Amino acid sequence: MIKSILVVNNHGKPRLVKFYDRMPMSQQQEWLKHAFNLVSKRADHLCSFVEDEEFFGKDSRLIYRHFATLYFIVICDSSESELGILDLIQVMVETLDKNFESVCELDLIFHCPKVHTIIDEIVMGGMVLETNCHEVLRATAEIAKLEKASETVNYSKSKSGPQTSKFK
Repeated sequence: MIKSILVVNNHGKPRLVKFYDRMPMSQQQEWLKHAFNLVSKRADHLCSFVEDEEFFGKDSRLIYRHFATLYFIVICDSSESELGILDLIQVMVETLDKNFESVCELDLIFHCPKVHTIIDEIVMGGMVLETNCHEVLRATAEIAKLEKASETVNYSKSKSGPQTSKFK
């Protein structure tokens, strides 16, 4: 099971943080700092898998990829395949790239709700739901369409003035 998905820039600033295990905010911040310290100090030629059972707990591993200015980090247990998680990270990056047309760190900052929606379509509750970029983009487009329709309805209701009830 996936315990956490973290996207952190080269300076250690979090750009996306999702925890699927319940834990206090202070522990989440410790995990984030420790994960960044582990991956940022590793040479590029080393493998993308790190185990630190003392810190993250027994049977946990950290799998990451470094793209330009961002580290995509997934903390999971041993039931997940390392290569499968690397592929999942690739799917996340490709989906974000197709959605934002050459995704960059600023897209993650300024379009945070959209990014969370995309990640939620891929992973929910620590379980992988979808790995097809086109299906994820289709689902997020439908969600955006529903949100826009809902905003239109709410806007038209607010313009018509206060509603009076026939029943008193």
